[in-house]
Amino acid sequence: SGGTDNHLMLIDLRTFNEELTGKLAEEALGKAGITVNKNTVPFETRSPFVTAGIRIGTPAVPTRGMKEVECKKIADFIVQSLTNPEDEVSLTAIKEKVKVFTKDFPLFKTA
Repeated sequence: SGGTDNHLMLIDLRTFNEELTGKLAEEALGKAGITVNKNTVPFETRSPFVTAGIRIGTPAVPTRGMKEVECKKIADFIVQSLTNPEDEVSLTAIKEKVKVFTKDFPLFKTA
């Protein structure tokens, strides 16, 4: 993002794919093991139940010990998921990659 003052990013999906909705992106990314929320964007023309954007919260990234390199990997997972948001086989494969990737960055340290 070039720097931010908080842990939220709002992404206007119209710049990625005019047909992609926030609702579809939220569902696809959920199937890929990535949690986001659909969200309206400035100058929104879609219903708030569909939206043209997604909101990504990032506090778990540094909490888990991830840095810039890992953020790029997460972005790659997001792009892969949104390139074919209705391809169940692809989303399942991405989910497995996400599981392997996050295994090295647990939410909680175990004794």
